[in-house]
Amino acid sequence: MFDGLSDRLAGTLQKIRGEGRLTEDNIQDALREVRRALLEADVALPVVREFIEDVKQQAMGEQVTTSLKPGQVFISIVQAELEKIMGERNEALDLSAQPPAVILMAGLQGAGKTTTVAKLAKLLKDREKKSSLLVSCDIYRPAAIEQLKTLAGQVGAEFFPSSTDQKPTDIAKAAIDYARRKFIDVVIVDTAGRLHIDSDMMDEIKAVHAVANPVETLFVVDSMTGQDAANTAKAFNEALPLTGVILTKADGDARGGAALSIRQITGKPIKFMGTGEKIDALEPFYPDRVASRILGMGDVLSLVEEVQQKVDHKKAARLAKKVQKGKSFDFNDLKEQFEQMQNMGGMAGLMDKLPGMPGMADKIKDKVNDREMARMVGIINSMTPQERAFPDIIKGSRKRRIAAGCGLQVQDVNRLIKQQMQMKKMMKKMSKGGMAKMLRAMKGGGGMPPGMGGPGGFGL
Repeated sequence: MFDGLSDRLAGTLQKIRGEGRLTEDNIQDALREVRRALLEADVALPVVREFIEDVKQQAMGEQVTTSLKPGQVFISIVQAELEKIMGERNEALDLSAQPPAVILMAGLQGAGKTTTVAKLAKLLKDREKKSSLLVSCDIYRPAAIEQLKTLAGQVGAEFFPSSTDQKPTDIAKAAIDYARRKFIDVVIVDTAGRLHIDSDMMDEIKAVHAVANPVETLFVVDSMTGQDAANTAKAFNEALPLTGVILTKADGDARGGAALSIRQITGKPIKFMGTGEKIDALEPFYPDRVASRILGMGDVLSLVEEVQQKVDHKKAARLAKKVQKGKSFDFNDLKEQFEQMQNMGGMAGLMDKLPGMPGMADKIKDKVNDREMARMVGIINSMTPQERAFPDIIKGSRKRRIAAGCGLQVQDVNRLIKQQMQMKKMMKKMSKGGMAKMLRAMKGGGGMPPGMGGPGGFGL
Protein backbone atom coordinates (compact mmCIF):
# COMPACT_ATOMS: atom_id res chain seq x y z
CA MET A 1 0.00 0.00 0.00
CA PHE A 2 1.45 3.39 -1.06
CA ASP A 3 4.73 1.61 -1.93
CA GLY A 4 5.50 3.78 -4.95
CA LEU A 5 4.91 7.05 -3.12
CA SER A 6 6.79 5.83 -0.03
CA ASP A 7 9.82 4.80 -2.05
CA ARG A 8 10.00 8.15 -3.86
CA LEU A 9 9.60 10.21 -0.69
CA ALA A 10 12.02 8.07 1.33
CA GLY A 11 15.06 9.04 -0.77
CA THR A 12 14.18 12.73 -0.83
CA LEU A 13 13.51 12.99 2.89
CA GLN A 14 16.58 10.93 3.77
CA LYS A 15 18.71 13.37 1.80
CA ILE A 16 17.30 16.46 3.47
CA ARG A 17 17.49 14.83 6.89
CA GLY A 18 21.28 14.87 6.55
CA GLU A 19 21.50 18.59 5.76
CA GLY A 20 23.24 20.64 8.45
CA ARG A 21 21.01 23.60 7.71
CA LEU A 22 18.15 24.31 5.37
CA THR A 23 18.44 26.96 2.69
CA GLU A 24 15.98 28.15 0.10
CA ASP A 25 17.86 26.11 -2.49
CA ASN A 26 17.80 22.72 -0.76
CA ILE A 27 14.20 23.26 0.35
CA GLN A 28 13.26 24.00 -3.29
CA ASP A 29 15.11 20.86 -4.43
CA ALA A 30 13.31 18.72 -1.85
CA LEU A 31 9.91 20.20 -2.70
CA ARG A 32 10.51 19.59 -6.40
CA GLU A 33 11.07 15.90 -5.68
CA VAL A 34 8.06 15.73 -3.34
CA ARG A 35 5.89 17.39 -6.02
CA ARG A 36 7.07 14.87 -8.62
CA ALA A 37 6.38 11.98 -6.24
CA LEU A 38 2.83 13.20 -5.55
CA LEU A 39 2.05 13.68 -9.25
CA GLU A 40 3.38 10.21 -10.06
CA ALA A 41 1.12 8.90 -7.28
CA ASP A 42 -1.81 10.38 -9.28
CA VAL A 43 -2.67 12.99 -6.67
CA ALA A 44 -4.92 15.71 -8.13
CA LEU A 45 -2.94 18.74 -9.31
CA PRO A 46 -4.82 21.36 -7.19
CA VAL A 47 -4.12 19.24 -4.11
CA VAL A 48 -0.41 18.98 -5.00
CA ARG A 49 -0.14 22.74 -5.52
CA GLU A 50 -1.75 23.55 -2.18
CA PHE A 51 0.31 20.91 -0.37
CA ILE A 52 3.63 22.17 -1.77
CA GLU A 53 2.79 25.81 -1.06
CA ASP A 54 1.83 25.08 2.56
CA VAL A 55 4.98 23.02 3.18
CA LYS A 56 7.15 25.71 1.54
CA GLN A 57 5.75 28.51 3.70
CA GLN A 58 6.33 26.58 6.90
CA ALA A 59 9.75 25.23 5.86
CA MET A 60 11.05 28.73 5.14
CA GLY A 61 10.01 29.87 8.60
CA GLU A 62 12.54 30.78 11.27
CA GLN A 63 11.63 27.74 13.41
CA VAL A 64 13.02 25.40 10.73
CA THR A 65 16.03 27.34 9.45
CA THR A 66 17.34 27.97 12.98
CA SER A 67 16.59 24.47 14.29
CA LEU A 68 19.44 22.18 15.40
CA LYS A 69 17.86 19.37 13.36
CA PRO A 70 16.21 21.18 10.44
CA GLY A 71 15.83 18.02 8.34
CA GLN A 72 13.71 16.33 11.00
CA VAL A 73 11.58 19.46 11.41
CA PHE A 74 11.02 19.52 7.63
CA ILE A 75 9.87 15.88 7.69
CA SER A 76 7.47 16.61 10.56
CA ILE A 77 6.01 19.46 8.47
CA VAL A 78 5.51 17.11 5.50
CA GLN A 79 3.81 14.56 7.78
CA ALA A 80 1.52 17.19 9.31
CA GLU A 81 0.51 18.42 5.85
CA LEU A 82 -0.17 14.86 4.66
CA GLU A 83 -2.45 14.39 7.67
CA LYS A 84 -4.15 17.73 6.99
CA ILE A 85 -5.09 16.95 3.37
CA MET A 86 -6.43 13.53 4.42
CA GLY A 87 -8.55 14.95 7.24
CA GLU A 88 -6.30 15.07 10.33
CA ARG A 89 -8.35 12.59 12.38
CA ASN A 90 -10.57 9.56 12.00
CA GLU A 91 -14.26 10.37 11.72
CA ALA A 92 -16.34 7.49 13.02
CA LEU A 93 -19.84 6.57 11.90
CA ASP A 94 -22.60 8.51 13.63
CA LEU A 95 -25.07 5.80 14.67
CA SER A 96 -26.63 7.73 17.54
CA ALA A 97 -30.05 7.89 15.85
CA GLN A 98 -33.14 6.05 17.06
CA PRO A 99 -32.69 2.42 15.85
CA PRO A 100 -32.54 1.31 13.20
CA ALA A 101 -29.75 3.63 12.05
CA VAL A 102 -29.72 3.50 8.24
CA ILE A 103 -26.48 3.50 6.22
CA LEU A 104 -26.87 4.08 2.46
CA MET A 105 -24.03 2.80 0.26
CA ALA A 106 -23.48 4.45 -3.13
CA GLY A 107 -20.87 4.00 -5.85
CA LEU A 108 -20.05 2.89 -9.36
CA GLN A 109 -20.22 -0.73 -10.50
CA GLY A 110 -17.04 -2.69 -9.84
CA ALA A 111 -15.90 -0.63 -6.83
CA GLY A 112 -16.58 -3.52 -4.44
CA LYS A 113 -19.71 -1.99 -2.92
CA THR A 114 -21.61 -5.20 -2.15
CA THR A 115 -18.59 -6.84 -0.50
CA THR A 116 -17.97 -3.65 1.49
CA VAL A 117 -21.55 -3.75 2.81
CA ALA A 118 -20.80 -7.16 4.35
CA LYS A 119 -17.38 -6.05 5.62
CA LEU A 120 -18.99 -3.06 7.33
CA ALA A 121 -21.62 -5.28 8.95
CA LYS A 122 -18.87 -7.53 10.33
CA LEU A 123 -16.91 -4.57 11.64
CA LEU A 124 -20.01 -3.19 13.38
CA LYS A 125 -20.72 -6.59 14.90
CA ASP A 126 -17.16 -7.21 16.11
CA ARG A 127 -16.24 -3.72 17.30
CA GLU A 128 -19.55 -2.05 18.14
CA LYS A 129 -21.59 -5.14 19.08
CA LYS A 130 -24.37 -3.97 16.77
CA SER A 131 -26.75 -6.18 14.79
CA SER A 132 -27.23 -5.41 11.09
CA LEU A 133 -29.84 -6.02 8.40
CA LEU A 134 -28.46 -6.08 4.85
CA VAL A 135 -30.71 -5.26 1.92
CA SER A 136 -30.03 -4.90 -1.81
CA CYS A 137 -31.85 -2.30 -3.89
CA ASP A 138 -29.96 -3.36 -7.02
CA ILE A 139 -32.88 -4.60 -9.10
CA TYR A 140 -30.77 -4.74 -12.27
CA ARG A 141 -28.42 -7.50 -11.17
CA PRO A 142 -30.06 -10.57 -9.59
CA ALA A 143 -26.55 -11.89 -8.90
CA ALA A 144 -25.89 -8.88 -6.66
CA ILE A 145 -28.90 -9.78 -4.49
CA GLU A 146 -27.75 -13.40 -4.21
CA GLN A 147 -24.19 -12.29 -3.48
CA LEU A 148 -25.35 -10.10 -0.60
CA LYS A 149 -27.47 -12.94 0.78
CA THR A 150 -24.42 -15.24 0.81
CA LEU A 151 -22.19 -12.59 2.38
CA ALA A 152 -24.78 -11.81 5.06
CA GLY A 153 -24.64 -15.46 6.13
CA GLN A 154 -20.84 -15.33 6.29
CA VAL A 155 -20.71 -12.30 8.58
CA GLY A 156 -23.64 -13.25 10.81
CA ALA A 157 -25.95 -10.44 9.64
CA GLU A 158 -29.63 -10.74 8.77
CA PHE A 159 -30.61 -10.48 5.10
CA PHE A 160 -33.79 -8.84 3.82
CA PRO A 161 -34.94 -10.49 0.55
CA SER A 162 -35.66 -8.40 -2.53
CA SER A 163 -36.37 -9.12 -6.21
CA THR A 164 -35.92 -7.50 -9.60
CA ASP A 165 -39.67 -6.80 -10.04
CA GLN A 166 -39.78 -4.44 -7.02
CA LYS A 167 -39.09 -0.71 -6.85
CA PRO A 168 -35.87 0.21 -5.01
CA THR A 169 -37.79 2.70 -2.86
CA ASP A 170 -40.32 0.03 -1.81
CA ILE A 171 -37.49 -2.40 -0.95
CA ALA A 172 -35.72 0.17 1.26
CA LYS A 173 -38.91 1.17 3.05
CA ALA A 174 -39.94 -2.45 3.74
CA ALA A 175 -36.46 -3.34 5.05
CA ILE A 176 -36.41 -0.42 7.49
CA ASP A 177 -39.93 -1.28 8.74
CA TYR A 178 -38.81 -4.89 9.29
CA ALA A 179 -35.69 -3.81 11.19
CA ARG A 180 -37.77 -1.54 13.41
CA ARG A 181 -40.14 -4.39 14.33
CA LYS A 182 -37.24 -6.79 14.97
CA PHE A 183 -35.19 -4.26 17.00
CA ILE A 184 -32.19 -4.48 14.67
CA ASP A 185 -29.57 -1.79 15.31
CA VAL A 186 -28.41 -0.93 11.77
CA VAL A 187 -29.81 -1.28 8.24
CA ILE A 188 -27.19 -1.17 5.47
CA VAL A 189 -28.73 -0.44 2.07
CA ASP A 190 -26.79 -1.57 -1.01
CA THR A 191 -27.80 0.50 -4.05
CA ALA A 192 -27.36 -0.18 -7.75
CA GLY A 193 -24.06 0.76 -9.34
CA ARG A 194 -23.46 1.81 -12.92
CA LEU A 195 -20.44 1.74 -15.18
CA HIS A 196 -20.58 5.54 -15.29
CA ILE A 197 -22.53 8.40 -13.75
CA ASP A 198 -25.88 9.06 -15.46
CA SER A 199 -28.99 11.06 -14.62
CA ASP A 200 -31.28 8.02 -14.26
CA MET A 201 -28.93 6.49 -11.72
CA MET A 202 -28.75 9.70 -9.72
CA ASP A 203 -32.54 10.17 -9.76
CA GLU A 204 -33.05 6.64 -8.48
CA ILE A 205 -30.54 6.90 -5.65
CA LYS A 206 -31.96 10.31 -4.64
CA ALA A 207 -35.39 8.69 -4.35
CA VAL A 208 -34.02 5.83 -2.23
CA HIS A 209 -32.19 8.35 -0.05
CA ALA A 210 -35.41 10.34 0.49
CA VAL A 211 -37.29 7.21 1.61
CA ALA A 212 -34.47 5.75 3.73
CA ASN A 213 -33.45 9.02 5.40
CA PRO A 214 -30.03 7.58 6.28
CA VAL A 215 -27.82 8.84 9.11
CA GLU A 216 -24.79 7.94 6.96
CA THR A 217 -24.50 8.14 3.17
CA LEU A 218 -21.20 6.54 2.20
CA PHE A 219 -19.57 6.64 -1.20
CA VAL A 220 -17.63 3.46 -2.03
CA VAL A 221 -14.80 4.01 -4.49
CA ASP A 222 -11.94 1.97 -5.94
CA SER A 223 -8.71 3.61 -4.73
CA MET A 224 -6.82 2.21 -7.72
CA THR A 225 -8.57 4.73 -9.99
CA GLY A 226 -6.44 7.48 -8.40
CA GLN A 227 -7.62 11.08 -8.76
CA ASP A 228 -10.56 9.84 -10.87
CA ALA A 229 -11.89 8.44 -7.61
CA ALA A 230 -11.91 11.95 -6.14
CA ASN A 231 -13.65 13.40 -9.20
CA THR A 232 -16.34 10.69 -9.13
CA ALA A 233 -16.85 11.26 -5.40
CA LYS A 234 -17.30 14.96 -6.10
CA ALA A 235 -20.03 14.23 -8.68
CA PHE A 236 -21.88 12.00 -6.22
CA ASN A 237 -21.50 14.59 -3.48
CA GLU A 238 -23.22 17.16 -5.67
CA ALA A 239 -26.21 14.81 -6.05
CA LEU A 240 -26.31 13.32 -2.56
CA PRO A 241 -25.49 14.65 0.91
CA LEU A 242 -22.52 12.32 1.40
CA THR A 243 -21.24 11.92 4.95
CA GLY A 244 -18.10 9.99 4.09
CA VAL A 245 -16.09 7.81 1.74
CA ILE A 246 -14.88 4.21 1.85
CA LEU A 247 -11.74 3.46 -0.18
CA THR A 248 -11.65 -0.11 -1.48
CA LYS A 249 -8.69 -2.13 -2.84
CA ALA A 250 -6.20 0.06 -0.97
CA ASP A 251 -3.91 -2.97 -0.65
CA GLY A 252 -3.47 -2.97 -4.44
CA ASP A 253 -2.89 0.78 -4.69
CA ALA A 254 0.85 1.46 -4.69
CA ARG A 255 0.28 5.12 -5.56
CA GLY A 256 -2.14 6.62 -3.03
CA GLY A 257 -3.62 9.35 -5.25
CA ALA A 258 -7.19 8.68 -4.14
CA ALA A 259 -6.40 8.75 -0.41
CA LEU A 260 -4.54 12.05 -0.80
CA SER A 261 -7.11 13.75 -3.07
CA ILE A 262 -10.63 12.82 -1.96
CA ARG A 263 -10.90 14.83 1.27
CA GLN A 264 -9.49 17.99 -0.32
CA ILE A 265 -11.69 17.81 -3.44
CA THR A 266 -14.99 16.70 -1.83
CA GLY A 267 -14.63 18.03 1.71
CA LYS A 268 -15.88 14.63 2.89
CA PRO A 269 -13.86 12.38 5.22
CA ILE A 270 -12.52 8.96 4.33
CA LYS A 271 -14.06 6.81 7.06
CA PHE A 272 -12.86 3.32 6.11
CA MET A 273 -10.28 1.63 3.93
CA GLY A 274 -10.56 -1.85 2.37
CA THR A 275 -7.23 -3.64 2.74
CA GLY A 276 -7.82 -7.03 1.10
CA GLU A 277 -10.31 -9.58 -0.17
CA LYS A 278 -11.06 -11.22 3.18
CA ILE A 279 -14.36 -10.37 4.81
CA ASP A 280 -12.63 -8.72 7.79
CA ALA A 281 -10.25 -6.64 5.63
CA LEU A 282 -11.84 -3.27 6.40
CA GLU A 283 -10.26 -0.82 8.82
CA PRO A 284 -11.06 2.70 10.05
CA PHE A 285 -9.11 5.38 8.17
CA TYR A 286 -6.71 7.29 10.42
CA PRO A 287 -4.95 10.09 8.47
CA ASP A 288 -2.07 10.28 10.97
CA ARG A 289 -1.41 6.53 10.70
CA VAL A 290 -1.63 6.53 6.91
CA ALA A 291 0.74 9.52 6.72
CA SER A 292 3.14 7.61 8.94
CA ARG A 293 2.98 4.60 6.59
CA ILE A 294 3.58 6.79 3.54
CA LEU A 295 6.71 8.24 5.16
CA GLY A 296 8.03 4.78 6.02
CA MET A 297 7.44 5.14 9.77
CA GLY A 298 5.02 2.23 9.99
CA ASP A 299 1.68 2.02 11.75
CA VAL A 300 2.30 0.25 15.03
CA LEU A 301 -1.01 1.36 16.58
CA SER A 302 -3.04 -0.37 13.87
CA LEU A 303 -0.81 -3.43 14.16
CA VAL A 304 -1.45 -3.65 17.91
CA GLU A 305 -5.21 -3.26 17.37
CA GLU A 306 -5.11 -5.99 14.73
CA VAL A 307 -3.27 -8.35 17.06
CA GLN A 308 -5.83 -7.72 19.81
CA GLN A 309 -8.77 -8.38 17.48
CA LYS A 310 -7.53 -11.18 15.24
CA VAL A 311 -5.12 -13.29 17.27
CA ASP A 312 -6.70 -16.23 19.08
CA HIS A 313 -5.52 -15.41 22.60
CA LYS A 314 -6.53 -18.80 24.00
CA LYS A 315 -4.31 -20.58 21.47
CA ALA A 316 -1.46 -18.15 22.14
CA ALA A 317 -1.76 -18.71 25.91
CA ARG A 318 -1.86 -22.48 25.40
CA LEU A 319 1.35 -22.37 23.34
CA ALA A 320 3.06 -20.13 25.91
CA LYS A 321 2.12 -22.55 28.68
CA LYS A 322 3.40 -25.46 26.60
CA VAL A 323 6.72 -23.69 26.00
CA GLN A 324 7.11 -22.82 29.68
CA LYS A 325 6.69 -26.47 30.60
CA GLY A 326 9.49 -27.35 28.17
CA LYS A 327 7.26 -29.38 25.86
CA SER A 328 8.27 -29.80 22.23
CA PHE A 329 7.07 -27.40 19.49
CA ASP A 330 5.41 -29.64 16.87
CA PHE A 331 3.75 -29.21 13.47
CA ASN A 332 0.34 -28.57 15.04
CA ASP A 333 1.84 -25.54 16.79
CA LEU A 334 3.59 -24.41 13.61
CA LYS A 335 0.35 -24.62 11.62
CA GLU A 336 -1.42 -22.52 14.26
CA GLN A 337 1.25 -19.82 13.94
CA PHE A 338 0.86 -19.72 10.15
CA GLU A 339 -2.94 -19.49 10.45
CA GLN A 340 -2.71 -16.66 13.01
CA MET A 341 -0.43 -14.77 10.62
CA GLN A 342 -2.81 -15.34 7.70
CA ASN A 343 -5.70 -14.02 9.81
CA MET A 344 -3.78 -10.78 10.21
CA GLY A 345 -3.43 -10.31 6.45
CA GLY A 346 -0.33 -12.44 5.96
CA MET A 347 3.27 -11.27 6.00
CA ALA A 348 2.59 -8.56 3.41
CA GLY A 349 -0.11 -7.05 5.64
CA LEU A 350 2.16 -7.09 8.68
CA MET A 351 5.14 -5.63 6.81
CA ASP A 352 3.03 -2.72 5.59
CA LYS A 353 2.57 -1.59 9.20
CA LEU A 354 6.18 -2.03 10.35
CA PRO A 355 8.54 0.98 10.43
CA GLY A 356 11.19 1.19 7.71
CA MET A 357 9.53 -1.28 5.36
CA PRO A 358 9.20 0.82 2.14
CA GLY A 359 12.95 0.79 1.53
CA MET A 360 13.17 -2.91 2.38
CA ALA A 361 10.17 -4.12 0.40
CA ASP A 362 11.92 -5.03 -2.84
CA LYS A 363 14.79 -6.78 -1.03
CA ILE A 364 12.63 -9.14 0.96
CA LYS A 365 9.48 -9.59 -1.14
CA ASP A 366 10.81 -12.78 -2.61
CA LYS A 367 11.69 -14.09 0.84
CA VAL A 368 8.51 -13.08 2.65
CA ASN A 369 5.83 -14.70 0.55
CA ASP A 370 2.26 -15.47 1.64
CA ARG A 371 1.96 -18.02 -1.16
CA GLU A 372 4.87 -19.95 0.33
CA MET A 373 3.15 -19.85 3.70
CA ALA A 374 0.06 -21.42 2.14
CA ARG A 375 2.27 -24.14 0.63
CA MET A 376 3.73 -24.88 4.05
CA VAL A 377 0.26 -25.25 5.54
CA GLY A 378 -0.50 -27.62 2.63
CA ILE A 379 2.49 -29.78 3.56
CA ILE A 380 1.37 -29.97 7.19
CA ASN A 381 -2.16 -30.89 6.08
CA SER A 382 -0.67 -33.85 4.18
CA MET A 383 0.77 -35.29 7.39
CA THR A 384 -0.97 -37.79 9.65
CA PRO A 385 -1.95 -36.66 13.19
CA GLN A 386 0.92 -38.78 14.51
CA GLU A 387 3.46 -37.10 12.20
CA ARG A 388 2.29 -33.65 13.21
CA ALA A 389 2.63 -34.47 16.89
CA PHE A 390 5.94 -36.36 16.57
CA PRO A 391 8.01 -34.74 13.75
CA ASP A 392 11.04 -36.97 14.46
CA ILE A 393 9.30 -39.99 12.91
CA ILE A 394 9.17 -38.33 9.47
CA LYS A 395 11.83 -40.16 7.48
CA GLY A 396 12.38 -41.08 3.80
CA SER A 397 9.19 -42.94 2.85
CA ARG A 398 6.98 -40.65 4.92
CA LYS A 399 8.56 -37.58 3.30
CA ARG A 400 7.83 -38.97 -0.17
CA ARG A 401 4.22 -39.71 0.77
CA ILE A 402 3.71 -36.21 2.28
CA ALA A 403 5.25 -34.54 -0.81
CA ALA A 404 3.03 -36.55 -3.15
CA GLY A 405 -0.03 -35.73 -1.04
CA CYS A 406 0.43 -31.96 -1.40
CA GLY A 407 1.87 -31.97 -4.93
CA LEU A 408 5.30 -30.68 -3.92
CA GLN A 409 8.85 -32.01 -3.81
CA VAL A 410 10.66 -33.87 -1.01
CA GLN A 411 13.05 -30.88 -0.81
CA ASP A 412 10.08 -28.69 0.14
CA VAL A 413 9.18 -31.07 2.95
CA ASN A 414 12.82 -31.05 4.10
CA ARG A 415 12.84 -27.24 4.25
CA LEU A 416 9.71 -27.18 6.37
CA ILE A 417 11.13 -29.82 8.75
CA LYS A 418 14.28 -27.70 9.08
CA GLN A 419 12.21 -24.64 9.95
CA GLN A 420 10.18 -26.58 12.51
CA MET A 421 13.46 -27.69 14.12
CA GLN A 422 14.67 -24.07 14.24
CA MET A 423 11.46 -22.93 15.89
CA LYS A 424 11.68 -25.84 18.32
CA LYS A 425 15.19 -24.72 19.34
CA MET A 426 14.02 -21.13 19.78
CA MET A 427 11.10 -22.19 21.93
CA LYS A 428 13.45 -24.27 24.05
CA LYS A 429 15.70 -21.24 24.55
CA MET A 430 12.68 -19.15 25.49
CA SER A 431 11.59 -21.69 28.12
CA LYS A 432 15.05 -21.55 29.74
CA GLY A 433 16.08 -17.92 29.38
CA GLY A 434 13.17 -15.90 28.04
CA MET A 435 12.92 -13.69 24.98
CA ALA A 436 16.41 -12.18 25.40
CA LYS A 437 18.11 -15.49 24.65
CA MET A 438 15.95 -16.08 21.61
CA LEU A 439 16.78 -12.64 20.21
CA ARG A 440 20.50 -13.24 20.79
CA ALA A 441 20.19 -16.59 18.99
CA MET A 442 18.53 -14.92 15.99
CA LYS A 443 21.18 -12.18 15.94
CA GLY A 444 23.95 -14.75 16.08
CA GLY A 445 22.68 -16.52 12.97
CA GLY A 446 20.27 -19.01 14.50
CA GLY A 447 17.72 -18.12 11.88
CA MET A 448 14.46 -16.20 11.90
CA PRO A 449 11.06 -17.71 12.53
CA PRO A 450 9.50 -19.66 9.64
CA GLY A 451 8.17 -17.55 6.81
CA MET A 452 10.35 -14.57 7.77
CA GLY A 453 12.95 -15.24 5.11
CA GLY A 454 15.90 -15.92 7.39
CA PRO A 455 18.60 -18.57 6.94
CA GLY A 456 17.02 -21.76 5.73
CA GLY A 457 13.86 -19.88 4.92
CA PHE A 458 11.29 -21.51 2.64
CA GLY A 459 11.92 -20.93 -1.03
CA LEU A 460 15.57 -19.90 -0.58
